[in-house]
Amino acid sequence: MILQHKIAFNLKKPHQFLALGFGLGLAPKAPGTFGTLAALPFIFATMQLGWQWQVLVAVLLSVVGIWLCGKTADDVQVHDHSAIVWDEIAGFYITMIGAAISWQSLLVGFLLFRFFDILKPWPIKLLDKQVKGGFGIMIDDVAAGLFSLIIVQALFKTGYLG
Repeated sequence: MILQHKIAFNLKKPHQFLALGFGLGLAPKAPGTFGTLAALPFIFATMQLGWQWQVLVAVLLSVVGIWLCGKTADDVQVHDHSAIVWDEIAGFYITMIGAAISWQSLLVGFLLFRFFDILKPWPIKLLDKQVKGGFGIMIDDVAAGLFSLIIVQALFKTGYLG
């Protein structure tokens, strides 16, 4: 068992291991930022697929995330504990759908996603405050990913990125 903020997580439980971003969510500082990095293997593994397949993977990451995050939150009796980062994984993955992957695009996508995830402008903040359970944990990060995706794609289309 791993203790963080007096909460006992058990990385031997597969759903907790995944929900905590393979353990990255247990970083003592900025767990969401570190957890976001756990999206990189998914991005690299699917970057050669068409955008349609990437959308399918994003949907799967998000749907599975509803259960993973909800179950882990129930286990520790804390809604959206900062160590639960599967939502960040799905959100950053969504950000990078259809993007030509380079260190520049990954950095811009990462910064945009973290911006929207941390500041939570409307309607992201509304979703974060009003929706509960596993779906509630996931939906604000999915929305942040969609906002970031739109900007990343606009940067590619206008030639500022890529």
